[in-house]
Amino acid sequence: MFRFRESEIKNLNLQNFKTHKMSKLIAPSVLAADFANLQRDVEMINRSEADWFHIDIMDGVFVPNISFGMPVLRDIAKHATKTIDCHLMIVDPDRYVKTFADLGCDILTVHYEACTHLHRTLQLIKSHGMKAGVALNPHTSVGLLKDTIKDIDMVCIMSVNPGFGGQSFIENTYDKVKELKNMITEKGADTLIEIDGGVTDKNAKQLVDAGADVLVAGSYVFKSSDQVATIAGLKSMVNPSI
Repeated sequence: MFRFRESEIKNLNLQNFKTHKMSKLIAPSVLAADFANLQRDVEMINRSEADWFHIDIMDGVFVPNISFGMPVLRDIAKHATKTIDCHLMIVDPDRYVKTFADLGCDILTVHYEACTHLHRTLQLIKSHGMKAGVALNPHTSVGLLKDTIKDIDMVCIMSVNPGFGGQSFIENTYDKVKELKNMITEKGADTLIEIDGGVTDKNAKQLVDAGADVLVAGSYVFKSSDQVATIAGLKSMVNPSI
């Protein structure tokens, strides 16, 4: 069952997004939350102007770090009132597609580098009622997606090396976003561009100007003294006309 919450269906109308009728989206990264007070931080995201929950799942193999597993995701999804955007940094993601659908993921993003048959994986994700995303590591060319871009609902461009939060933003990300945006336009695809890593008020506007649709913000949000206000500020910065 496709379980986008009613309030989020409009935000994820990809055709409207293509014609620039919708707002740019903010997705706080739960990886940067205070795990000793996770319920508090989930409730903060619920009442903020954030659009999505971004949840990183790491296996300690594809990336060197381990984040959290199924029970934590299940409980977050149970209490979240917004779209659940799951980013799998794991090997052989096909094994767990159904599991993550059952746990409540709305968007499931897999790494290009972890997939043997990307098209098959994308179709598997969609068959379980989720939107299908593909993440690219900083060294991976966007050109590798030219044959599958019309099957991809969202491309997540990693603007830091994956595996740990709090890293510095990689500057050539802007050019990568522009290249991907041009490909999406040329192919007539309805694909969102998400940026994950090092997003702050210093680069958010430039990323959106380059073509980004969704900004994942972790440390910038959770290390601030007023997280709700920080999210609101980021949201208004990238949506000046709203």
